[in-house]
Amino acid sequence: MLEKAYYEKADEIIELHGAAESSLIPIIQDIQAEYRYLPPELLVYVAKKLGISEAKAYGVATFYENFSFEPKGKYVIKVCDGTACHVRKSTGILERIRADLGLNKEKHTTNDMLFTLETVSCLGACGLAPVVMVNETVYPSMTPDAASELLVKLREEA
Repeated sequence: MLEKAYYEKADEIIELHGAAESSLIPIIQDIQAEYRYLPPELLVYVAKKLGISEAKAYGVATFYENFSFEPKGKYVIKVCDGTACHVRKSTGILERIRADLGLNKEKHTTNDMLFTLETVSCLGACGLAPVVMVNETVYPSMTPDAASELLVKLREEA
């Protein structure tokens, strides 16, 4: 069970967008932006408030890859593994970041909730390959050593 403040924040977001079925996506986007994930309890709560079934709300939230039911770190690192990045050795970058953060294919978020590592099919920056994105910032022409340096910088900023 979530704290009362989570439901109060959900109510504010629902009020902002309106309690209509058509507002589901913007509402759950705002909830995820607030908490860096979509708490399943809040999805159920929002569905009830909008008068839609839990199944429909879950259907929408699971259809879109951007929604996550698991908490994410402060820094979400996306390593592109599209064709251009892959042929320019993005796999080595991914392996280095995993090693530096103590992550693996099953564990994506550090225990301190500082970093979440994801692999994506394309970031749309093929001319800058290999590319890493941290939150909304793109880092072009990445190397394993540069990735390690970036992690040190992010830890200092945290």
